[in-house]
Amino acid sequence: MHPLAASVHRKTLTNLITWPFTGYLPQELKIFEPKVPRRGPVASGPTMGADERTRFFDHLMTVAERGVHAEEALLRRQAVYLLGFDQRDQVAEWLRGEWSSAGRRPIADGDVTSLLEARSASVALASIGDGSHLHDFVLRANGTRADLANLNYWAHWIGELPDDQTDDTFMAADDTKAWSGVRLLHHLVSRLDPASPHLPLNLHTVHALVASRPVLLATSPDSRSALAGALEMISSTAVLNREGRDQVAGLHYALRLADR
Repeated sequence: MHPLAASVHRKTLTNLITWPFTGYLPQELKIFEPKVPRRGPVASGPTMGADERTRFFDHLMTVAERGVHAEEALLRRQAVYLLGFDQRDQVAEWLRGEWSSAGRRPIADGDVTSLLEARSASVALASIGDGSHLHDFVLRANGTRADLANLNYWAHWIGELPDDQTDDTFMAADDTKAWSGVRLLHHLVSRLDPASPHLPLNLHTVHALVASRPVLLATSPDSRSALAGALEMISSTAVLNREGRDQVAGLHYALRLADR
């Protein structure tokens, strides 16, 4: 079994996999960061040569191209997501082709597999600087069942769901009592950054989370303050489209209700 097919990845694992490409030390490993700089020319983290990087990403593309069967959906979409960390022009073109295939097909209500294929392609393209398709995905994913799957996915991604998941079926679960949303709200609000390539998806998810769990704001003045500050920051720029401005307005209204 390919490692990308073994389980649905969480943020912790993905940050570890991509560390050599991003140069960002995963938050969970900061406790091991040396307090005193090492002597001599020592790398601050894992590094890969140009040939190794090329071989790694070429393998991911091969895996994604071959993963056409239903039972390989998890493998394929996780490979597609990681291709967003490759900056080669030919990879960008390949991802646009993936979006053309996955992102333009009608997504039936409750079809988690098709939803996630489109999500992975649009997120990967946004990571390499082509954010138009992420706006398209958010528009198409706006609905009760799609929002439920999106929230369940995020809860797993940041570690609010206690169990590992070997496939995507958990995202269709109607009962979301297994996670509170406290950590998820904190995580998402910290990513309402005008410079984030994934701002449209982050904002959409905050809006859906607050709509489904207004108690998160009602019981936490700190969360209300953090969200208000983030909304002010993104509203002062020109990054929001019409839907984004509507979502910001909705969140401002939720803040006023929670502050009564």
